[in-house]
Amino acid sequence: MSTITAKTQKLSIVQAVTDGLRTVMKEQEEVLVLGEDVGKNGGVFRATEGLQEQFGPDRVIDTPLSESGIVGTAIGLAINGFLPVVEMQFLGFIYPAYEQIMTHATRIRMRTLSHFHVPLVIRAPYGAGVKAPEIHSDSVEALFTHMPGIKVVCPSNPYDAKGLLIASIDDPDPVLFLEPMRSYRAFKDEVPTDRYTVEIGKASLVEEGTDLTLIAWGAMVPLAVKAAQKVRVQNIHCDVLDLRTLYPLDKEMIAESVQKTGRAVIVHEAHATSGLGTDIIALIQDTSFLYLKSPIQRVTGFDVPVPFYTLEQHYLPNEDRIIEAIHKAIQF
Repeated sequence: MSTITAKTQKLSIVQAVTDGLRTVMKEQEEVLVLGEDVGKNGGVFRATEGLQEQFGPDRVIDTPLSESGIVGTAIGLAINGFLPVVEMQFLGFIYPAYEQIMTHATRIRMRTLSHFHVPLVIRAPYGAGVKAPEIHSDSVEALFTHMPGIKVVCPSNPYDAKGLLIASIDDPDPVLFLEPMRSYRAFKDEVPTDRYTVEIGKASLVEEGTDLTLIAWGAMVPLAVKAAQKVRVQNIHCDVLDLRTLYPLDKEMIAESVQKTGRAVIVHEAHATSGLGTDIIALIQDTSFLYLKSPIQRVTGFDVPVPFYTLEQHYLPNEDRIIEAIHKAIQF
């Protein structure tokens, strides 16, 4: 992590995203923001509010309603020296752009033998919990972690949001920057006013314990922390890992923690089948099988489309389901 000054400000996650964008746009004229309603309206969640007024419509660009066109244009800008930051209004809207991302953005470095790079950031609010309509609440990060050539990051707090966003814009290759929208304005933390980065590919040890490893990311991290704090009174002490980067995973920290505790619970709101949790289980089996004291547990969303409104909370992992999984792992 780069050196930072002591001066900070209290920001929410969405404010930290805005501050990160403003920081790099002041420094580098090559940074452009593109997306539907990102300019005059400041984005659907107001993450780009005030940026068009400050930097002008040539750098904060309102686009047509065409995700494939937005990403395709941004790829062309990226290989020609610009640093585009694309906003998808919701992760569930990214599917029309999937072909551009997987066929072109992720492959151009290899295709051109590194003569061209694609320094493209795609920001996407994701996840359920805000009672949004269909296709607005998807958590399909595993679709993108399967393809080499694109990094996938997911902050859970304001400090990481700004630092990871700046690191993503600095990166010479494509980055999908997932923003847990249920956490956008849920709380505020101290965030440095100056430029700093959080290293891509490094997880964070949020809570420390010896009995079990809880692994989570995004909006699931606060839930995992609360569950860990509740079981502490039962003399169960958990490591809580915030992955922060979903591809590439911090294999070393995961293995080190599981080898210390001998037990693991993975929490994610994506569907269970082929979710990222299965890859983490495989990683633990490869690196730490002989250290395990009990089967690895998962707490996930269910294999159904994210349901509407009144059923949404039944779909999402919660503290009770996490605590139940912890007790199941501990009982062995």
